Amino acid sequence: MSEFRQNLATKEWVIIAPDRGGRPRDYCAEEEHSGMVPPYRADCPFCPGNEAQTSDELLRIDRGDEWLIRVVENKFSALSTDHSVARRKYGIFLKSDSYGHAEVIIESPRHNDVLVSLELSHLEDLLRVYRMRMAEISMMKNIAIVMLFRNYGPRAGTSLEHPHTQIIASSIIPPHIRDPFQKAALHYDSYGTCVYCDMIGEEIRQQERMVYENEYYAVFCPFAARTPYELRIYPKVHNASYFWSSKEELSYLSDALGRTLRSMHAVLGNPSYNLILRTSPVGDEDVRYLHWYFVIVPRITTPAGFEMGSGIYINPVPPERSAEELREAVGRE
Repeated sequence: MSEFRQNLATKEWVIIAPDRGGRPRDYCAEEEHSGMVPPYRADCPFCPGNEAQTSDELLRIDRGDEWLIRVVENKFSALSTDHSVARRKYGIFLKSDSYGHAEVIIESPRHNDVLVSLELSHLEDLLRVYRMRMAEISMMKNIAIVMLFRNYGPRAGTSLEHPHTQIIASSIIPPHIRDPFQKAALHYDSYGTCVYCDMIGEEIRQQERMVYENEYYAVFCPFAARTPYELRIYPKVHNASYFWSSKEELSYLSDALGRTLRSMHAVLGNPSYNLILRTSPVGDEDVRYLHWYFVIVPRITTPAGFEMGSGIYINPVPPERSAEELREAVGRE
C-alpha cells in the first residue's frame, strides 16, 4: 500500500509507493556509463601535464613526486568576487550582480579514478581538503553560504569525467536552502532540541533504515526518502558546521563515506549520483538547531509531471528495502 511520509526536518511530503517498483535489478545502472575509461587523456585539462590549462592553483596535496589532489579556480564560473552584492530594482523586479566564488577540487591525478576506488588515506585527505577550502572561502567578504557538491555520471549532470568536486559560494542563500533552516529553528523554539539530532536518534532506535554506523557517524536511508536508495551521512554528535570536524572525525567519515559508496555501487552497479554537503550558513556555525550532513542521491529515476507540479516525490522503493539491500552489501565487505 502507498503512503504519505513527512520529512521531520523540512516538513516536505513524499509518497512511498512500493507497488510501482520493480525488481531490485530494474534499478541497476551498469549499462549507463560502463565504458572503459583510460587512466590518462591528453585532452583532459585535469590530467597531469596539463596543469597550465586550468586556472590559478589554490591548493595542492603532493604524494612523492606527483600531486594527489589539486584545487583550482573554476575557469567557467558564472560568479565573481569582482561583482557587486547590491540589489537593484528593475521595475517591480529585483536583480543583483552575480557575486560569488567557485572552485574545482581535482580529486586524483588518475583520469579513471572514482571515489569508491580511492585508498582510505586518499579519501581522508580529500575530506580534509573539503574542510580547508570551505573554511577559507567562508572568510571571504560578503559570502553567506558555501556549497559543495559532486556530480558523477551523465544523469547527474557531470561534464568532465575526470574525478572532481565543485565548491560554489554565494552572497545569496537560496529559499530551498533557507526554508529548512527556518523550520529547524522553529523546531528548536518549540521543543528545545535539534530536529536533526532527534531524527538521527530515532533512526538509530528503529534500525529499519540504518545502513552503517561507526563511532562518529550514522548512515541511513531517510524515512521520507524522495528517491530510491537515497542516503544520508550524519555526525552523531551535534555539529552545525562541517568546518568544525576534527581530524579524528574526518578519519571516521572517510570510513563511513567509503563503505556507503561501495555498498551503493554493489547494489546498483555504476549509477550516476549527486553527492551534496549541507552545512550551516556563514556566521551560524555554532547554532544549536542546525546539523551538517551529506546527501547521496543515485540518479536512477526521473521526476515527472506530478513531482514537478506538486513538489511531492513518488518513491517506488521503500527506504526500508533500500537500506536492507545496502546494509547487506556493507556486511559482505
